[in-house]
Amino acid sequence: MVRTKRGGAAAMAGHNLSLQVTAWEAVLEVGATLSDSTFELEVDGSSLRVIEGTGGMQALGEDDKANIHQTIDEEVLKQERITFQSSQIQGMPGDGGLSVQGDLTLLGATHPFAFDIEIGDGDMLHCLATLKQSDWGIKPYSALFGALKVLDEIEVEIDGHLPPAS
Repeated sequence: MVRTKRGGAAAMAGHNLSLQVTAWEAVLEVGATLSDSTFELEVDGSSLRVIEGTGGMQALGEDDKANIHQTIDEEVLKQERITFQSSQIQGMPGDGGLSVQGDLTLLGATHPFAFDIEIGDGDMLHCLATLKQSDWGIKPYSALFGALKVLDEIEVEIDGHLPPAS
């Protein structure tokens, strides 16, 4: 899931968006030690779909959602893959979670990125990370001559399950 927030003088006209990533794969390989473990993520940049838009002057219709998808696909992410490759995984003291560091590649730019993975009851995994678009050369989307804009920081949330032990 990707969440954006709106800003600018005309922010009331826009929506905070929740976008579902419909084509992605993440692999967490746990080695004999955490230093032997890896985490990889690959996202199809054209697979984001608007699930919800909150706020705004009126509700988002299906045409609005399709237009937002087209704008993200053609102007923002340009249908490119997004990848993450871990370089270091460490345990987080006390809670059984993981701290992951590595390289995130977005629109051809690769930069260090870090986040935590919470390990919950049973086999549940949860990650919530904040990403600043401009760090990867993305100019946050704006409309109405800049009076309505998507804020630079977006939230990325991943929920998953550990595979059964073999």
